[in-house]
Amino acid sequence: MTYKTIDSSRITISELMQPQHSNFGGKIHGGYILNLMDQIAFACASKHSKTYCVTASVDTVDFLSPIEIGELVTMKASVNYVGRTSMVVGIRVEAENIQTGKVKHCNSSYFTMVAKDDNGNSTEVPGLIVNDKTEVKRFLKAIKRMDTKHSRKIEFDRADFSHIDYLDDLSKYRVKIELPEQ
Repeated sequence: MTYKTIDSSRITISELMQPQHSNFGGKIHGGYILNLMDQIAFACASKHSKTYCVTASVDTVDFLSPIEIGELVTMKASVNYVGRTSMVVGIRVEAENIQTGKVKHCNSSYFTMVAKDDNGNSTEVPGLIVNDKTEVKRFLKAIKRMDTKHSRKIEFDRADFSHIDYLDDLSKYRVKIELPEQ
């Protein structure tokens, strides 16, 4: 098996946000940012794997700060984790007011990408060389996110999953339960 450093597939892109990218509120549309994020995740994963990649899942997209028309958006992507055929690409999105130089963190997200061969079958990707504490932490956090997702899937997909088991949990939420008597 071959191994590659994280630095060898790291990607950074920047784009000036224009009026056609805005929503009705005058801010840059979240869907446009997601599209750019998907593109950089593809580029990063493809650079690591040297093959075509597809998006398998997106984990945690929290829009922390709105992006304004005229700001310079910079996205940084790196492979944080590799499995046999999949990679988790971490993406950080920042927006800079080009007049003041003020930079704000707008969101971070994790895209799971799967490498494909010419026939569309999943194909093995190179292993990952981690060479600093931050890279080790990112690899470990990716494993923890996958473990949490797997546990949640097992719990929710159980054949005997019942809302009755969780009704007490709802007491702290703004919900009124009015189920018909059965």
